[in-house]
Amino acid sequence: GSALAATARNHRVQPAAKSSRTAISAAAVPAASIAPTTACVTVDKGDMPRSTAPTRKTAFAGESDAEETREDESTDASSQGPETSDATEASQSSETDEGRVIQHKDGKIETQHHDGRKVIRFPNGTTKELYPDGRTVVRFFNGDVKETHPNQQVVYHYAEAQTTHTTYADGLEVLQFSNRQIEKHYPNGTQEIVFPDSTVKYIFANGEEESIFPDGTVQRVTANNERIIEFANGQREIHTASYKKRRYPDGTVKIVYPDGRQETKYASGRVRVKDRNGFVIVDTAADSS
Repeated sequence: GSALAATARNHRVQPAAKSSRTAISAAAVPAASIAPTTACVTVDKGDMPRSTAPTRKTAFAGESDAEETREDESTDASSQGPETSDATEASQSSETDEGRVIQHKDGKIETQHHDGRKVIRFPNGTTKELYPDGRTVVRFFNGDVKETHPNQQVVYHYAEAQTTHTTYADGLEVLQFSNRQIEKHYPNGTQEIVFPDSTVKYIFANGEEESIFPDGTVQRVTANNERIIEFANGQREIHTASYKKRRYPDGTVKIVYPDGRQETKYASGRVRVKDRNGFVIVDTAADSS
């Protein structure tokens, strides 16, 4: 058990940064298990960068409603044709080797390239690229990059945290962290986390968990918080609120109770009981002799 607890401690990370939006927290994890993963969020539209990068095994920070408003406004303006832009927003336009350049009154500079690309540069340094195939790339002033594909796949890369969050059309979300940790959040509520040491943890929608450690140890946590640990050497542990039980390959069973009492049942039928101080109070082998 101590080796398993030490493994669990190695998976702890720093707490999450504060966010302006409340996110869903992952399920609580027992002391001998590894820590929970990031909670899912929906990727919002926005021509402002996300305020907080996702952190491992903590709440996931989303975008604010103000960012959605900025996205709607900039998209409406950028999707208008050249004639509409000239009539409503553009202060002047000119033809260059790259294509038509429109300078808007609000400070945006829009370049309509000959190959069909449209690039909009905002006063704050953010650029938005619209491609003929329907792909959109937003490069934020802080280095973040958001790429939206026609198949509804959205890839958001956090520059400072070196973290990538990919959302697929079917609802699957994949987070890739700089330490090589990968998290998958499935539409059915299942979460899969692959840690850098190859430990794999599953968190299921019904509250159950399963962790598979590199040495072959498998730990399962039931919805009522009972833990079942199966070791590669054949030993098996069950942790409940009433006792902790370990079964050995030779049939021996050792039970530890909350009050400190220990009971060992051997395959031969012998039973030995110790009190909380370690003194033997029952030993059927000694009694029979």
